[in-house]
Amino acid sequence: QVQLVESGGGLVQPGGSLRLSCAASGTFLGVNSMAWYRQAPGKERELVASIISARSTNYADSVKGRFTISRDDAKNTMYLQMNSLKPDDTAVYYCNAEVAATWGRYSYYWGRGTQVTVSS
Repeated sequence: QVQLVESGGGLVQPGGSLRLSCAASGTFLGVNSMAWYRQAPGKERELVASIISARSTNYADSVKGRFTISRDDAKNTMYLQMNSLKPDDTAVYYCNAEVAATWGRYSYYWGRGTQVTVSS
């Protein structure tokens, strides 16, 4: 049993900042890759950023230079620091993680999402 729970979403003005968190809980052996996705109204879900380690991260072109992905393995938590937010960043943000629920078997899990709204 694995659960991913996002938090930190909310309403922010353009140019503002938010930090999203994704906490993994349940019974599992470890977490490999993790990623943030987002889905805006009427649009397809897109990859925002992914992370394997601090030395291995990737960002969508639309957020590169503004967002920073990180993880704290001791807390089984991933973060997304979002700066210089734009109205186009408005979306539901989802956590995704490759989790080893049992030895040698990794599966992808999704959180329920957290709403981010950027508006004046």
